[in-house]
Amino acid sequence: MLKDAVLWEAAGGKVRCNACSRRCMIPEGGHGFCYVRKNLGGKLFLANYGVLDAIQIDPIEKKPFNHFMPGTTVLGVGTSSCNFGCLFCQNHNISKEKDIEGTYVGPEELVDMAKRNGADGIAFTYNEPTIFIEYALDVAKIAHKAGMYTAFVSNGYMTKEAVELMKGNIDAVVADFKGSGERVFTNKYMAVYSPEPIKEALVALKNAGIHIEITDLIIPKVGDSEDACAGLCSWISKSLGKDVPVHFTRFHPDYKMDYISSTPLSTLEKHYEIAKKAGLKYVYIGNVPGNPRESTFCPSCDRMVIERLGFDILDNRLSDGNKCPYCGERIKISGRISKDIGHRRIRSLY
Repeated sequence: MLKDAVLWEAAGGKVRCNACSRRCMIPEGGHGFCYVRKNLGGKLFLANYGVLDAIQIDPIEKKPFNHFMPGTTVLGVGTSSCNFGCLFCQNHNISKEKDIEGTYVGPEELVDMAKRNGADGIAFTYNEPTIFIEYALDVAKIAHKAGMYTAFVSNGYMTKEAVELMKGNIDAVVADFKGSGERVFTNKYMAVYSPEPIKEALVALKNAGIHIEITDLIIPKVGDSEDACAGLCSWISKSLGKDVPVHFTRFHPDYKMDYISSTPLSTLEKHYEIAKKAGLKYVYIGNVPGNPRESTFCPSCDRMVIERLGFDILDNRLSDGNKCPYCGERIKISGRISKDIGHRRIRSLY
């Protein structure tokens, strides 16, 4: 479905898309890197408005958010295509799809679907939501009126203009650096020339009052540099703050990088220690169910305060005001912690 795009400008007989940091220059009849933002008659349009290729009920921790509305359930939705070219994409069945496929679900209908399925919020995920920001914002405004939260699961490659539109509409963003944002890795395996726009976007998101968490996908041999990790953690500490949660996630072989083995636990543990040495308060090891460091530990006394197993919260030991029951340290949590903790079933609705 065609929809007038936002964040674009005429430029020398073409249009420049200003939604993501590629800022594609698109000729008449052409499209951007993402294939879904098209120049028709000298104007930019979103060609897949509301055409969803994935609809699923998930725990918010699956995104992964550990410090935003813990224990709640979210309706996750995604469309076709992406603005990255990752050779290891876990969702390549939709992110690499250049044809527009899926089912049209209008904004009001999507919010109603979330209500019917008991979701507390809506997450734009599975592929990069910045490429369909018009739809995401329309949904977000209706969701907020219905008392639901909204979230982006993003590669972070968005413009400051996009962040400005998200302000007040999108409540939380988790951004994935992949390989600690090492330039050689991003160039060769992701078709991204520099991670700097991600850093700029994260600073803008923080200044906009949007909750942020960071994931770092650690890929053996090609994206597991300890020096790059140290540099990223130092930057997070200085530019975003020590209380921004960071998740080091295990790589699983997929798509065109199925020849690389899963990340050794020892590698993830080294990255965890690097982050803690940099002073980061909330550090996690992800995609390793049963690992103690998927739980939340008090940054002051290092005792477990939220016990997790996979995406489930087994025990919330925080006292009123989200304080550590052992030393009184306040744990930074955005929003409420659901009292309905325990197993939440993942359900595909598409």
